[in-house]
Amino acid sequence: MSSFIPNQIFTTSGSLIDLLDKRLLVMLRDGRKIIGYLRSYDQYANLVLQDSIERIYVKDVYGDLDRGVFLVRGENVVLLGEIDNNKDDDLPLNQVSFAEALRIRDQEAEERQKQERVKNQLLHNQGFSVDFIETDLY
Repeated sequence: MSSFIPNQIFTTSGSLIDLLDKRLLVMLRDGRKIIGYLRSYDQYANLVLQDSIERIYVKDVYGDLDRGVFLVRGENVVLLGEIDNNKDDDLPLNQVSFAEALRIRDQEAEERQKQERVKNQLLHNQGFSVDFIETDLY
């Protein structure tokens, strides 16, 4: 019996070899989205991205911030995928400055927090326990 299995799927960092020198979107654990060219990686899936940008999507707009060479620790990668440059140019979104995208995102977050406080107050008045803390991760 041979230990070689033909169609075996490898889920290690070795499967990144096909993505070298390609443009990737990397979503990080903290929610940031980094776009750049994969130049190198190691056995821990630490990534080196060149000509990278950080992109924020809010509603129907997005903003980019140049980051240059970006090193990503492998444990912080949630997902990554190759970007089709032809489709990237056809985004149905409007580009705004990074500062403007941040401002819109912060406004939305503030509005969500206000709605959450009102909802929690209503639930509390009805006898429900509301023990949400800002630092809760779940």
